[in-house]
Amino acid sequence: MPDNLSAPSGQMRGPGIFLAQFVSDEPPFDTLDSIARWAADTGYFGIQIPSGEPRLMDLALAAESQDYCDELKERCRAAGVEISELSTHIQGQLVAVHPACGELFDDFAPPHLRGRPEARTAWAIEQLHLAAKASQRLGLKAHATFSGALLWPFVYPWPQRPAGLVEEGFAELARRWRPILDSFEEAGVDLCFEIHPGEDLHDGASFERFLEAVDHHPRAKILYDPSHLLLQQLDYRGFIDRYHERIGMFHVKDAEFTPSAASGVYGGYQSWVDRPGRFRSLGDGQIDFKTIFSKLTQYGFKGWAVLEWECCLKDSAQGAREGVDFIHNHMIDRASRTFDDFAGVDASPARNRKILGLE
Repeated sequence: MPDNLSAPSGQMRGPGIFLAQFVSDEPPFDTLDSIARWAADTGYFGIQIPSGEPRLMDLALAAESQDYCDELKERCRAAGVEISELSTHIQGQLVAVHPACGELFDDFAPPHLRGRPEARTAWAIEQLHLAAKASQRLGLKAHATFSGALLWPFVYPWPQRPAGLVEEGFAELARRWRPILDSFEEAGVDLCFEIHPGEDLHDGASFERFLEAVDHHPRAKILYDPSHLLLQQLDYRGFIDRYHERIGMFHVKDAEFTPSAASGVYGGYQSWVDRPGRFRSLGDGQIDFKTIFSKLTQYGFKGWAVLEWECCLKDSAQGAREGVDFIHNHMIDRASRTFDDFAGVDASPARNRKILGLE
């Protein structure tokens, strides 16, 4: 494989790997240095770091100390990888939590905040502001997060939703996220919301509602993960055509959807292995990645192609080993010239008018 640490910034980069599903108390997954070496040895060039994981980084320190951020970058480079992006999926989820989900999402918060929803929200918002500063100090251009959800319990309109409920939900979501977006604007970093079931931003239509509520903020971007779109039966290829100007990050994750006579999109409360819609390791699902990589290249996507391993059947180590080659084999070196340049002809306005019979 080529040395991607010095790859040009004018085209997609990768393979990268999201570390959230790999961090543990067992080596080599228990420290930044060892997991970075493992990623590099597996063949990855970039690592996407969950910012709230203390075994990997101190987010508050990264927000205030350039020396610490320079040290983080150097430790990763010494291991053979770059930091592709930071993630605040866990913290972003807590920016907006409906009370029906409060007990479960309390597990995402520090122990002293559990049972204190207002304090939990304030902590989560502060975490996002810290992430903007940390991303800036690390020289990153994009950041991954979840939107949280006030409206998800009402995603299916039964009982009938009262008039104005959805509008008020998105207005409140915008009130919470607008100052955060402004922090990312000040930092020069795109804030990329993963379009994901369980979030108020779970498809294109809901993202458009949010975008309108934040006045089309220039830093409000999308983390494109086709697996979540497939499981909702969206046109995940057309999604790129429609939203490519807002796609700032890319998770390379496979999935399959095989409805039965017993269950479909909603899944029948079954475990992941029994659901009609299942996440799979790269190459084992139904997603057309050749078209996805082609479309992203066509539209000039310059971010990282990052594996997110989530599979109900295959072990994570095998998924990571196979995934690095899968991504590498789908990367496209954008053409530097037109294929029929060998048959090119001289051109000028006068000659074009002559060819058209206008002179």
